[in-house]
Amino acid sequence: MTLSMSLGISHGVRRTLWMMLGELTGVALVAVAAVAGVATVMLNYPMIFRIFCVLGGVYLIYLGWKQWRSEPAVLPDGSVQSNNPSDNLTLVIQGFITAISNPKGWAFMIAFLPPFISDQHPVLTQMIALLIVITVIEFISLMIYASGGRQLALWLQSGQRLHWINRISGSMMIVIGIWLALSH
Repeated sequence: MTLSMSLGISHGVRRTLWMMLGELTGVALVAVAAVAGVATVMLNYPMIFRIFCVLGGVYLIYLGWKQWRSEPAVLPDGSVQSNNPSDNLTLVIQGFITAISNPKGWAFMIAFLPPFISDQHPVLTQMIALLIVITVIEFISLMIYASGGRQLALWLQSGQRLHWINRISGSMMIVIGIWLALSH
């Protein structure tokens, strides 16, 4: 959600949709993996998951540093854009890595999804229904944060406010990256 708000501030809601595509794909993959039993493997081999979390954390630190250093610009149409814009594929990858390297997301899916799967009904049908509900809720949440970030960016356009929000949102991503890399 922090990433969605940060990108809503620096890139606008429309560009943030690319990150959301990666995020929703990652969340869906985590949900499918939790139901399919990959979670069991990750619980039995926690070092694999730990390495993945560290790599994801380092990547978020890198992205936060880039955000912190970027100089914002206000375009003539009033939209906000970073001077260091990411291409669409980079935004998709950023969202995907954030989703699949989130230990809380894994823990939630491992704890939440299996009880909703019944062996009396087709697993595929149940999984599709769960994925639809999960991705719709996630998309709505991401849109709320990105839209809030966009509104915040409009307020921040005067003076050095936008410059400082880039620094604040970059710092938040760095903190989240450090937390992710050091969490157990």
